[in-house]
Amino acid sequence: MTQPVRRDRGQVSGWAPLRELEDLQARMDRLMQTTFPFPTHPLSEIGDAPWAPLADVEDTGDAYVMELELPGVEKDHITVEVTDGELDIHGEVKDKERTGVLRRQTRRTGSFSYRTTLPQNADTERITADLAHGILTVRVPKAASATPRRIEITG
Repeated sequence: MTQPVRRDRGQVSGWAPLRELEDLQARMDRLMQTTFPFPTHPLSEIGDAPWAPLADVEDTGDAYVMELELPGVEKDHITVEVTDGELDIHGEVKDKERTGVLRRQTRRTGSFSYRTTLPQNADTERITADLAHGILTVRVPKAASATPRRIEITG
């Protein structure tokens, strides 16, 4: 006579949730690698490829204001240029000299580049840049002729 197989209802045999998460992460990494040329993980080895700093772009009534996170970068290591309606911000984050053994590094170092196309109404002659507390603020004023004005209706 055969005996019934006894199974514990609390555990599903062969199911490893961490293995499934690792598999999902690997598939997503492969998808991102085929879509974008740069590594997707922030700690990946990029070599000499520049990275883009985190940035906010705000459209105020009279200007476009960009704030880029560049902690620890000196203004001498940043270049802001405008050419043919494109704003290009690039520079380098230097790795500091260490006396001890570096156990973990999550901050980016090396060359960075941030490029954006400016709208037609941007006044490229009056662009200003200010670096304070690790935030680079670039203000691109709008051209005076591009600001909307109300037209009186007569008659």
